[in-house]
Amino acid sequence: MKRPEDVTLSREEGEALITRLERDALTAEDRRMLVKVLTFYFWLLFALREAKLSLKRLKALVFGEKPKKREPPPSGGTPGNGGASGAGEGARAAAEVRSSSEQGLAEGSVRRPGHGRQGADVYHAVTRVECRHEELAVGERCPACGRGRLYRLPPSVEMRLDGNALLSAVRYELEKLRCSACGQVFRAALPATAGTEKYKARARAVLALGRYYLGVPLYRLEGYQALVGVPVPDATQWDLIEEVGDCAFPVFKYLERLAAQGEVIYQDDTAARVLALIAENRQPEVPERTGMYTTGLIAEMEGRRICLYYAGRQHAGENLAVLLSKREPQRGKPLVMSDALASNAADEQTLIRCHCLAHGQRKFRDLDEVFPGESAVVTQVLRQVFEHDEEAREQQLSAAARLAYHQTYSGPLLAGLKAWLEQQGTERTVEPNSSLGQAIAYLLKHWVPLTRFLTVPGAPLDNNVAERALKLCLRQRKNSLFYATEHSAYIASLLTSVIATCVQAGVNALEYLVAVQENRQAVFANPAAWLPWTYDTALGPS
Repeated sequence: MKRPEDVTLSREEGEALITRLERDALTAEDRRMLVKVLTFYFWLLFALREAKLSLKRLKALVFGEKPKKREPPPSGGTPGNGGASGAGEGARAAAEVRSSSEQGLAEGSVRRPGHGRQGADVYHAVTRVECRHEELAVGERCPACGRGRLYRLPPSVEMRLDGNALLSAVRYELEKLRCSACGQVFRAALPATAGTEKYKARARAVLALGRYYLGVPLYRLEGYQALVGVPVPDATQWDLIEEVGDCAFPVFKYLERLAAQGEVIYQDDTAARVLALIAENRQPEVPERTGMYTTGLIAEMEGRRICLYYAGRQHAGENLAVLLSKREPQRGKPLVMSDALASNAADEQTLIRCHCLAHGQRKFRDLDEVFPGESAVVTQVLRQVFEHDEEAREQQLSAAARLAYHQTYSGPLLAGLKAWLEQQGTERTVEPNSSLGQAIAYLLKHWVPLTRFLTVPGAPLDNNVAERALKLCLRQRKNSLFYATEHSAYIASLLTSVIATCVQAGVNALEYLVAVQENRQAVFANPAAWLPWTYDTALGPS
């Protein structure tokens, strides 16, 4: 809504206008003035609503205030004028499908809140110590009754947890003997367990995890190690981490090849800072590209999830295009999920684009306080669609069955919602340039990719997978702020990709990085045998 012409009216002129209005003695000039006043009034209301929204967004950005959750209506239907026709019918049909699972939940015991304790079975990387009876053995007479014989039961378990520095040190003092006649010195040998390297593979792997999983900067690790009496300079730490990256390099390249064949690829990026690139931007001749990004590409293939990260000048769409250039020609088009930003676009003819429905829902949740009725119409419908998807996941439906399920229960809801959205524009009940009008325009403009799950088997609803995966990079950025060079950014991307893929595969990333270093030649010769989910076989029986 454009700003109208300013109204200049003194108090005396206003009072005289009110008097003429009450006496029904308005002139033509008075009528023109009243039109201006009313137009300005409606514009002011519009501006105040937009200002309230802007203030709400500012509070969320600066102070981290979260929007209040709206209570669902008692009936579970769509509030307001019920404009999204078909919503109630779809909800009733979905409720019938949910009845069995809800009944099972109602019949089951109430889940009590967590107490913070964990069982012994969750500890996998432990040192096992068997404690035997000092006086008793299997087959002996019972010392209590003297009649029965003792037999073995499963052992009871007691846990003891210790703590130490990320890097611990062992000092070997080797005895030295000198001959009194010839002067030759004889030095004791190191034990075999000491190894030949000062920094062991496990120490290097711990540093890589500390930097690229915990997100702790190297100078902070240096201070911590000095604090606990095992100082390791940050420059030395970087050299050790670079060795880990060198050993994991062929695995990273092979993961790229696998990810390029993915059935579904989630795509997103976030800001990054590279000091070398920032220095380039400050040169007299500014480079054509000045932006810096960290892209996350998460590919799902054959039930596995591969995480890839890239930090540098290229945005998400360019990194995706490079990855898809490695795709085998005989494979079909992959499903690519992202938000609707132009920076995510690649060669759209080579893929099936899906847009994040949660982004569209979030735009209306932000309008809860200013447009509660209109916002509720959209958010209630989309919430039911997400509930349908959760039910399909719980029932472990196949891609085809999930598609049919959404077409049956989510299709009518979304058809009614689209009709309601279009009605707001045709009847001009919403100002197009307002926040509400822009949110409605966003849904309608991207309706096809937003509802791809209604037409393509296996299409996801949201981009939460990529957004969660990028939290690793956000953690690093908040702690370390920047990378020094493009090379260090590449090492960070490589190791973060390998570590995140280990996490997705449920693999102990520390043990994996140790194995990759200790078998470097085998990894370079056949990286396919040393992926997070195959390296156990390559290691053989322990």
